[in-house]
Amino acid sequence: MAASAPSPDPVMSPAKVLAEPKLSGGFRWVICGLLFAATVCNYIDRQMIGVLKPTLQHDLGWTEVAYADIVFWFQAAYAVSYLAFGRFVDKVGAKIGYAVAFGVWTLGHMGHALARTALQFTVARMVLGVGEGGSFPAALKAVTEWFPKRERAMAIGLLNAGSNVGAVATPFIVPLITLTLGWRWAFILTGLGSLLWLAAWLLIYRHPQRHPWVSAQEVAYIESDPPDTGKPASWIGLLKVRETWAYAIAKFLIDPIWWMFLFWLPDFFVKRHHLDLKTFGPPLMVVYVVSDLGSVGGGWFSSALMKRGWSVNAARKTAMLVAALAVLPISFAAYINSLWLAVAVVALAAAAHQWFSCNLFALPSDVFPRRAVASIAGIGGTAGAIGGMVMAQYVGAILTHVQNYTPIFAIAAGVYLMALLLIQVLTPRYAMARV
Repeated sequence: MAASAPSPDPVMSPAKVLAEPKLSGGFRWVICGLLFAATVCNYIDRQMIGVLKPTLQHDLGWTEVAYADIVFWFQAAYAVSYLAFGRFVDKVGAKIGYAVAFGVWTLGHMGHALARTALQFTVARMVLGVGEGGSFPAALKAVTEWFPKRERAMAIGLLNAGSNVGAVATPFIVPLITLTLGWRWAFILTGLGSLLWLAAWLLIYRHPQRHPWVSAQEVAYIESDPPDTGKPASWIGLLKVRETWAYAIAKFLIDPIWWMFLFWLPDFFVKRHHLDLKTFGPPLMVVYVVSDLGSVGGGWFSSALMKRGWSVNAARKTAMLVAALAVLPISFAAYINSLWLAVAVVALAAAAHQWFSCNLFALPSDVFPRRAVASIAGIGGTAGAIGGMVMAQYVGAILTHVQNYTPIFAIAAGVYLMALLLIQVLTPRYAMARV
């Protein structure tokens, strides 16, 4: 798995550091802040169905299988869109790509308020999935445009922390609106609030070379990595290299666990610990605050190792190994009677997922040229969404027939070690892919 001893990373060699331009300004972190805010909006919109699951099942008469089917079709739309948006973003750039994605998913999100049947809810959910499929390809494209390789894991960790902030905010905001105005208004008001971000993005975002608020020194620092060479890679060409499969298979394995947390964790606390819309907010907030620390910590950890002279290979895989081991206790979560001990175990697993994930998210920009990053992100995101579709059907069947989360958490405990093993087998040197 991770290398047994760190080796010097050519990106961080002493000669390279001495030759780097003096850094003046930090506007790239403003861009990272915009990406963070977009991810917050993304996850509020995404997680609302999980928080409202007991309410919607009561009001609309859904079974466990019907709810799983709604999640399934959201992820089907997300899978197709993630792949298509990866290519789209590589062609039109991060600014237009993210604006289109954001507009589509906000339209779908607000459309939930009009739904009266499970079918109508599924349609709205699929529109949401189409838009949200463009979020991470566009975000990774923006990170690649605005950050040198040595800072990308940290930037990805920070923007990915928005998923946890959104997940923290949702069980606070949504029950408040739902108990006051009803669940339909929860979709309307959160959607209207999100439109403020779209205006800010269109106003502020530019490529660093063309941005009037960025110093020449910062542009030189951002572009201090070797330039891309070669023609744009085709999907067929990308699928021929092992590094693509390393990323895609790992995403297929680990993404469903995060989907499961988002869409079923409130239900777990309702069923196992007898909480409700008024009381499961604090446990969920604790879980996602801790997972936020995992997201930032994972990016910081691998970046810190590289600053100490570790290779990208050793730093990324060591960080992922730490996370894979930390998630193992989730297999016992369904047996724990104490609410807050169960919260602690689940929170550790959620933090471990984010720790692992932010380092995995760095793989496309670590081993692929900039011209292929969004396409690789799209392929990986599609694989993760397909895994989520499988998980949705599995969870629906388990909760219908077994009525216990133990088999679900057992799978969650093991997939991270499996993903890391496959990454090691497919890209043992973590070298640049030849595309």
